[in-house]
Amino acid sequence: MANVDKQKCAIIGCGQVGASVAFTLVQSGLFSELVLIDINRQKAEGEAMDLMHGVPFASPVTVYAADYDALVGCGVIILTAGANQKPDETRLDLVHKNTAIFREMIPQITFYNQDAVLLVVTNPVDVLTYVTLQESGFPESRVIGTGTVLDTARLKQLVGDHLGVDSRSVHAFIIGEHGDSELAVWSSANISGVDLDDFCALSGKSETQETLHRLYEEVRDSAYEVIKRKGATYYGIAMAVLRIVRAIIRDEHSVLPVSCYVQGHYGIDDLCVGVPAIIGERGIECVLDIPLSGKEQRLLQNSAAQLRQVLDDLS
Repeated sequence: MANVDKQKCAIIGCGQVGASVAFTLVQSGLFSELVLIDINRQKAEGEAMDLMHGVPFASPVTVYAADYDALVGCGVIILTAGANQKPDETRLDLVHKNTAIFREMIPQITFYNQDAVLLVVTNPVDVLTYVTLQESGFPESRVIGTGTVLDTARLKQLVGDHLGVDSRSVHAFIIGEHGDSELAVWSSANISGVDLDDFCALSGKSETQETLHRLYEEVRDSAYEVIKRKGATYYGIAMAVLRIVRAIIRDEHSVLPVSCYVQGHYGIDDLCVGVPAIIGERGIECVLDIPLSGKEQRLLQNSAAQLRQVLDDLS
């Protein structure tokens, strides 16, 4: 990561998601310097103070509130600023409010730093990842959205519970829009290398199409259910951010279903959407074309078409 400090990270936006991301990163030991930026400077200062009070229990790290000029040298810049999703509001309903915020924010980022990896968390994440790519002029590899990393974790957790196995042994992806048109890739799902159908037969667990669809619907609707009960989701996405950031900082070459620029993959062009990609220290190393069934391919095309419509409406 030439021209940047891998040990320095910034978070722009100190709401519930940004603060939760900061808390998670402070505990991770990945960084020696964590910059917090928010339109409400006092909020950023308060979060930094609170986090610093816990540093004696963690690895050494300096957390402080600052303005955009503190972005100089940051290796990773995490974008969480924006309006929150309200009950009965879809992620796509947020698009105009948060696009306006990003179009004001991105020029201030690029004025001070043109070498970092930008990680977009704010919803609708696929649309805002595309907006960030266009507004920043950064190479496609260094603009990443959290995509369907959290959705995939939700799927692993639910399938693991259903089958009575460790969720880390479940290998399956949610891909497409991080939203209502996302899809589960059941055709290649497996439990530590054992095909899902075979595992269910061996373990005596039911695995009807109705069961699989119910599990998918639970994943798709998870955020709505959390928001209905507590007003917002932030712990799960904070841990998803940590997973992506760790892959970058440690140059892990991890395969994660992030929102990335797709040109020619899966028959999709000029769009950011959640698909598996290899992630390393310079961001996206390679977008992977995983095998899809005919139905899955159609569902992914439908998801892409919905995102395309939203982007066309923004133009």
